[in-house]
Amino acid sequence: MNTSDQTPTTQRAGDGSADAATVSLSGYVIDRLYGPDQVPTTAPGDASQPHERIGEPGVFPYTRGVHPGMYRTRRWTMRQFAGFGSADDTNKRFKYLLENAKGTNTGLSTAFDLPTLMGRDSDDPLSMGEVGRCGVAIDTIEDMHRLYADIPIDEVTVSQTINGPACVIWAMYIAMAKQRGIDPAKLGGTLQNDILKEFHSQNEFIYPPEASVKLVVDTIEHAMHHLPRWNSISISGYHIREAGSNATQELAFTLRDGMEYVQAAIDRGLDVDDFAPRLSFFFNSHNEFFEEICKLRAARRIWATAMKDRFGAKSDRSLLMRTHVQTAGCSLTEQQPLNNIVRIAYQAMAGVLGGCQSLHTDSMDETLGLPTETAVRVALRTQQILAEETGVTRVVDPLGGSWFVEALTDQMQQDANAIIAEIDDMGGVVAGIHKGYFRRSIAEASYRFGQEMEAGDRLIVGVNAFEEGNDSHQVDILQIPHTVETNQCERLAAFKNNRDADGVQTALDTIRTAAKNDDNLMPVLIDAAIANCTLGEMVQAMADVYGRYTSGPEW
Repeated sequence: MNTSDQTPTTQRAGDGSADAATVSLSGYVIDRLYGPDQVPTTAPGDASQPHERIGEPGVFPYTRGVHPGMYRTRRWTMRQFAGFGSADDTNKRFKYLLENAKGTNTGLSTAFDLPTLMGRDSDDPLSMGEVGRCGVAIDTIEDMHRLYADIPIDEVTVSQTINGPACVIWAMYIAMAKQRGIDPAKLGGTLQNDILKEFHSQNEFIYPPEASVKLVVDTIEHAMHHLPRWNSISISGYHIREAGSNATQELAFTLRDGMEYVQAAIDRGLDVDDFAPRLSFFFNSHNEFFEEICKLRAARRIWATAMKDRFGAKSDRSLLMRTHVQTAGCSLTEQQPLNNIVRIAYQAMAGVLGGCQSLHTDSMDETLGLPTETAVRVALRTQQILAEETGVTRVVDPLGGSWFVEALTDQMQQDANAIIAEIDDMGGVVAGIHKGYFRRSIAEASYRFGQEMEAGDRLIVGVNAFEEGNDSHQVDILQIPHTVETNQCERLAAFKNNRDADGVQTALDTIRTAAKNDDNLMPVLIDAAIANCTLGEMVQAMADVYGRYTSGPEW
């Protein structure tokens, strides 16, 4: 089994070529049958015997899982993603999810609209037409109060999917908790806050890479001292995959981004064992079932080895790669959207068999619009059926020891480590960003996949195969009325008129001073949120010092 720039001719099942090799989504040549010969006595760069390399769950190198009992003793968190319209609209959806998730380990995950993701207030001219469309609009601490109204945030874990202005949104959340009389040390959740992958794939960056990484380290340091239950960063391959990468690139780029943050925190003077246990990861689960399982198994092995050998971590907790998984939005089709329920179920199963700690299942209608309540409930029920009816929680790593699974895990580890070494040789992730390496690599992989679809080597049900029924209307679509934007802007105007303008200006000046002095900005951002500064004002105060980043000439 290997990969090659010259992809072999793909043979599809049932075409009379039972002995021919086939090719996975990432270009791995998959043999007809696997046996002990495909699992070498040692993995690349590993002198241990196979049983030692595969190991036991909860034991280095954690190939089989981060906990000894895995789902026998603790289920994955069913973390459903929600956010649309106003804070009140999303608060209602949160309560709906919590009501339908009774009896399961549940967390909330917040989607923000495009203006919020870009650090702009709803009344910014560049926000026009986008307010509340693809997520919830959050401009002020008042919005944050409304978003989580009547939700026990000291009992429910909360994930916030935001990157460029992550430190500001997190500051608003902490400030809101303080105003509610909740000790920040009791807050549990995750801030996505992975700015490096924005430069690779999603483009929601604000500041230059160097300043952006500095702000991430600020959040890591603040969480270390003040929010011990909070994951200050979710190092994310999900969006790299959604942009068109293959599974091996997602694996390698994500882990190397994580290493960049760890090194930056160590350079700040932080002890690796003080912050590494709160680092978390976020991976995609796509259609190539076994490839997705092996990706997660290889990821744990690579990360544990890097933390131990590269960064000298001593604590076992520092070696654990805890990960959230989301099913692949880019795999869902507008054609025959009910088929997406099946895709999501298989992708969710792959995430669970791969050993994830939390899981989000997409809704079947997400290619058409924001999810309806019916679609959200089906997505949640998919996880509940997986947990309660399939029996996958009875055995830890039930696929461990499979000749095919172990061979593919080894191959993905080897290939990802080769990419990581290539990034090291170019000077690291930030240097690679400036050279355009990541964007170019992802674009090439996406182009190859498109070619395979056009040639019919990749069949997508309802798209280039089995197209009967594409013309029928099958699902309802959630519509966001324009009044959401006008109401949000009116609310923001009233908020600005009723605050202490001098106090706001003082708080913004303090942010600029702290940025110039290279101080940790989290304390002053929390104070600014309490002083009623808006998201856009705080983001701009930092931009006054750091500048705003645009793509370089090599892109």
